[in-house]
Amino acid sequence: MKEYNETLQRIKELLAARGWSVYRLSLESNIPESSLNTLFKRNNEPTLPTLRKICQGFKISLSDFFSYEKTPEFVDLSADEINLLVEYRATSKSNKKLLKAYLAGLNKVLPEEIK
Repeated sequence: MKEYNETLQRIKELLAARGWSVYRLSLESNIPESSLNTLFKRNNEPTLPTLRKICQGFKISLSDFFSYEKTPEFVDLSADEINLLVEYRATSKSNKKLLKAYLAGLNKVLPEEIK
């Protein structure tokens, strides 16, 4: 297995966590797939503008990208849970309030066996 620099390794981790391919990242980040593949093939550090686009594709901040210390409560998240968190982070503040209220209502209304 090829050893990647820390930045590329982090991108690989984020791809794996979401179940994404490099092609999917290229679509989400608006970076040509060939450019992303070249980064990995040559083990190059992405430029800051490229890294910003990658983070936008993942819907995370640069800060989130570099703060990848795993906390115990988030180690075993499923791909669905990660996707929900990614979507939640991309949601506006007012819509987050609505989402919280909706989830609270769902948890109170649904029978226990459906939860």
